[in-house]
Amino acid sequence: MTRPRLLDLFCGAGGAATGYHRAGFDITGVDNRPQPRYPFEFIQADALTYPLGGYDAIHASPVCLTFARVTAWRGNRDSHPDTLTPTLARLARVAVPWVVENVEEAGLRADFLLCGSQFGLPVRRHRHFQAGNWSAYDLMPPCDHRGLRPFAHKDERAYADAMGCDWMTKTDARQAIPPAYTEYIGRLLMDHLTQAAA
Repeated sequence: MTRPRLLDLFCGAGGAATGYHRAGFDITGVDNRPQPRYPFEFIQADALTYPLGGYDAIHASPVCLTFARVTAWRGNRDSHPDTLTPTLARLARVAVPWVVENVEEAGLRADFLLCGSQFGLPVRRHRHFQAGNWSAYDLMPPCDHRGLRPFAHKDERAYADAMGCDWMTKTDARQAIPPAYTEYIGRLLMDHLTQAAA
């Protein structure tokens, strides 16, 4: 059986892609910067203009620095262009199912609000996921932050490993999500595609 093809926009080093691959997808990643550790097919291009046709599903993780609290603490949000708004506008025009991920502060509709504790990972890393062109929502138990490792620059290598991103550098992992998140969403998306094809 042919695996469905998923386009991974703003792919970074492949945290989201790895989860979708585990769920059964073939992945093509697109990012405007070289990603030598990306574990699947990679195309260096602008995710805001790359053609969206020819894929069974699309995932996008637009740059979160526009919205993230840490940017306000350590820099200037205005120095990071908003890539979320134009990404949502582009995806609103496609027919295939899609998922967009970002930080809590971005204001996405949270069809999924995921945390490391929901997957047995010792990390607190909340991410919102909005689904389009398919019905999906979070049925996970609430997160439990007792004993979880918060992100800290002084211990980034251990945090990256705890997320399940051990192939990445600690710099790559700063903006990655744990593959467990998209493996969970990917299995639901795979069920949707299978039922739609029946």
